[in-house]
This record gives sequence, structure tokens and C-alpha cells, in this order.
Amino acid sequence: MKPDEWLDVIFDKACKAPSKSRIHNDAIRERIEFVRRCMSNRAGVRLLMSCLLGKLDKPSVDPRKPYTEINGKDCFSGRAYDEQYITAFINRHHLPANQTTAFLTPTLRNIAHPLTTGIELVGRPRELYQKTLQLLEDVAENRITAKEVFVDIVRNLINIRDEQQARINSLLESLKRSNGVLEPSSEDIVTLIRQHLACKNSSRLPVLVIAAAYQAVGTHFSETILPLKSHNAADLQTGALGDVEVCLKNDNEIATVYEMKMKRVTREDIDAAILKIARSAPRIQNYIFITTDVIEPSISKYAADCYERTDGVEIAILDCIGFLRHFLHFFHRYRSLYLDSYQKLLLSEADSAVSQALKEAFLALRHSAESD
Repeated sequence: MKPDEWLDVIFDKACKAPSKSRIHNDAIRERIEFVRRCMSNRAGVRLLMSCLLGKLDKPSVDPRKPYTEINGKDCFSGRAYDEQYITAFINRHHLPANQTTAFLTPTLRNIAHPLTTGIELVGRPRELYQKTLQLLEDVAENRITAKEVFVDIVRNLINIRDEQQARINSLLESLKRSNGVLEPSSEDIVTLIRQHLACKNSSRLPVLVIAAAYQAVGTHFSETILPLKSHNAADLQTGALGDVEVCLKNDNEIATVYEMKMKRVTREDIDAAILKIARSAPRIQNYIFITTDVIEPSISKYAADCYERTDGVEIAILDCIGFLRHFLHFFHRYRSLYLDSYQKLLLSEADSAVSQALKEAFLALRHSAESD
């Protein structure tokens, strides 16, 4: 069978499997359970899936040797399986795993030796990598088959996916029941977004704050945003000029760029923006930094002084909450549409960019605000 056909077989078997694991070896079952439940780092899941697929596709390979640099007839390219097959598989079935390959993470790139249990992979949590390597060894030493492990991993991922969606649906249903006659005020929404930004691991949220504004009212002044790029990918890799790129309606030429910072904007940030402006064709008109930190007057002046240096491109630094407050009052009649746009963008983000906990936190905060 081809890799795609193997994945279809694995998924069908996982869907038909009972809620409890069929793996009788307690140690192996516990290792799989730990890896799939480690939501702080999903690299272990993708590493296992790509290595197991390689083993299923070519039974002669050693699942502990997913690097062609190792050399030998039993090694293979785990990254190739990961990018060509696992990414599409995960996206197609909405499985809770990283959207990008595990082999480009700092822990797993630039390796030229087998992934045996005798090596120490530098990554956190440490136990995740230990158990992942142990599972690869279990398959290599024929303690269990690649198919059995793969089916159990996917079965677990399906269960997590369904559990998460059930919680989201429950929170959305609570929101419907709590909707009153009076819409939340602009200041209520500002407070809600500020509370959400204060949650842990919220670095993606300022991007959604700005994107939601354009989604809510962009059509009224003939501007629209381009699709948001991956949260984990660098601008150089994606070719993006910033986090949110705004075009005029019916025109693919970028007019305004927003760059989000969860820290203070520095001279180095502005100089990097100038380089991006220089390579943009045609030239953008506006480059705006949105920060959740303090804006230093000297840095604001440095940005303003770049107008002539960039031949007429303005660079500005705005406070995230200040931007939001002004926007909501300026477009007061669209404040509820803004909140719905933010929620829609939030829930559509991959868990690797916005965690399930952050999504649930927003819905709970909104429910509390609207109930009050």
C-alpha cells in the first residue's frame, strides 16, 4: 500500500476502535498515553506518526533512523513523510497536533544519528522525548507493531479532538442562552480582550485583535486583510511583510502592514521593518507596530523620523488596547460584530497557535461578561 492508503486504513481502524486501548502491554500503553496527552509539546506525536508511517511503507527501515544523513539501507527521511503525508492527514481530520513538521524543531533538526534510547534529546518536557524514543525502540525491537501503535495514537487523538469540540460546543451553547437584550458596551469588550491578553501563552492574540477589526468593518471602507500566515513560521520563510497585511478591495497590493509585539518595540525592530519596506514591491504606505508593552517616546520619534528615509512610508507604534478602544468607539455600531469576528478567528486558529485552554478561556470570559 501507498502511504496515503496506509493512513486511510489507520484512521478507519482508529474510528472503529473502542474508547479504551487494545494494547495489552501496560508500559507501552502508558507511554502512548503520555505522548498524546502532552499538550505543551506536540512534536512527539508528529515524530512518532512520521516514523511509524515510514516503517509501514517500507518494513525494512528502522523507525529510529528517520534521517538520510545516517546513511544505510535501513534509514529514511522522516521529514519527507511528515511534510508530504502527515500534515495533510492531520488537517483533513482536524487532529490536535502541530501544523508544521516536527523535524524543524530545535530538538529534532540537524541530527545525523539514530534516535535510540541511549541518547539525550535536549527539549522539554524531558520525559516526552524519553517516552517517544522508547516507543520507537519498542517497534524496532518487535515488541509491538508500527500499525498497533499508530492506530492507538490516532484513536487517542480522535478522542481528544472530540472532547475538545464538545467543551467548545457546550461553552457556545451557554453563550446563546446568556445573550440578553443589551449588547456589551465598547468598554466591556475592551475589558474582555484585556483579560484574554493577560492569559498565558497569548502571543498570537494581538494579531487576532487587529485582524478582527478589518473583518468587522473592512468592507465598509474598501480594505481587506490577506489570509493570516502561520504563527510558528518566520516572515522570511512565508514571505510576509508583517503579521496582518491590508490590501485595498479588489487589489492584491499591500497598503498597510501591522507587526505585533508582546514586548517593547526597539530601534532594531524599526530597522528590520525598513528593510522589509525596501524589498516590498510596490511600496507599502503604512507600517504599524502594535505593542502590549510600554512605548518609549524616543522610539516613537525614531519611527516618525523614518518618513523621509523610507521615501514617504509612515512607521508608527500603537498600544494594542489603545488601538482597540479607539476602534470600538469610532465604529460603535459594529462592536458586537467585532466581538463575533474575534471569536470566529480565535476558534479557527490551530491549537499550536492558540491553545484549547485559551479558546475556552475566552468563551468563559465572554459568558461571564454577558451574563453579568
